[in-house]
Amino acid sequence: MAALQDIKARIASVQSTLKITSAMKMVASAKLHKTQNESLAFNEYSGRLSAMVSTLLTATAGKVESPLMCAHEGKGRAIVVAMASDMSLCGAFNHNAVRLLEDTMKKLREGGYERITVVPVGNKMVQAVAKLGYEVENSLTPDNLGDYLISEYVEGKADEVLLLYHHFLSVGSQKPVAQQLLPFAFEESGASAVSDDYIFEPSAAELMNSVVPYCVNTKVRAAVLDNTISEHAARMVAMQTATDNAKELLDELKLTYNKRRQQAITDELADIASNS
Repeated sequence: MAALQDIKARIASVQSTLKITSAMKMVASAKLHKTQNESLAFNEYSGRLSAMVSTLLTATAGKVESPLMCAHEGKGRAIVVAMASDMSLCGAFNHNAVRLLEDTMKKLREGGYERITVVPVGNKMVQAVAKLGYEVENSLTPDNLGDYLISEYVEGKADEVLLLYHHFLSVGSQKPVAQQLLPFAFEESGASAVSDDYIFEPSAAELMNSVVPYCVNTKVRAAVLDNTISEHAARMVAMQTATDNAKELLDELKLTYNKRRQQAITDELADIASNS
């Protein structure tokens, strides 16, 4: 009888866990769809911005250059923005993010950088960086991150800036990527050639000095958004897997319980029959 009570207690425990994982999967799914809609709108915006800047660059034909697009000669200091999640229960998401950071740090050191500063985004990355003992800048948030990176690069305090985040491919697949942010480079838009007969107001130099920093901030925002989508997708898949496993375990426990209970009843009946 004690064994039956133990199995019954395990069934209750698994049922409780099943309710939690199912609820977390639904929450992650809702957050994923909401963030995906936000991302679609943001990608449309950033695409149009890139096309506009490509036109500006083509029109100026290299006559005007932003300091954010000029590579530095030395390799004194690099800044690595490493993104993970604030919470766990998202499979190997955080582990893969930390592993990407370790690989990137190794490559930068081999590349000759004397000093590397890590800017962690997400509580799990903050905890991991503290354990790894890297030089850290913890005072930043996604809202002021872009301005800090721009300031450090323009003032010559950093010679390269990298973004490490998860790129969302599908609900079941998120790829850790390392992307160079600074020196900044615009992607080819594939637009047809445009006339260079433009009159700029304000001047082309002023436009570049305001547009390029804005594009840098946009790229940082896009990476944070991409990483957030990937996190929600990873958590949804992890909770779905946990829910499926809990259902399988629950079926096995119920089968075991019923077998034990049937055996206990049979033994009891046999006992009664032998004593009558």
